[in-house]
Amino acid sequence: MLTLLVVDAANVVGSVPDGWWRDRRGAAERLRDLLVPRAAGGVAGHPGPLDVVLVVEGRARGVEPVPGVRVEEAPGSGDDRIAELAGEAAAAGRHCVVVTADRELRRRVTAHGAACLGPRSVRP
Repeated sequence: MLTLLVVDAANVVGSVPDGWWRDRRGAAERLRDLLVPRAAGGVAGHPGPLDVVLVVEGRARGVEPVPGVRVEEAPGSGDDRIAELAGEAAAAGRHCVVVTADRELRRRVTAHGAACLGPRSVRP
């Protein structure tokens, strides 16, 4: 079973002050495209292939999936959906890695046994 890589779009996009706030959906699409090679090649300490899920919320909704990257639109809080995905992975006995710098979210997902990486692990 492939390792599940869950990416907190809002947190990772917000980690670089490049004007993302003017076009949140476009910023999430650019991040999605950066994740495509990670699906095959892996991320720090987690070799590919990976099952990559980008979790979007708010004005970033509407991002389409691409081969290698699924997109989950959080109906409410992106953090809640990410924690749910980590819990589902744990229940299935699946290894999960969450990409975020959010300390509270890290606490929530590590309680489910997920590993955490920071935004730099998926950004150039």
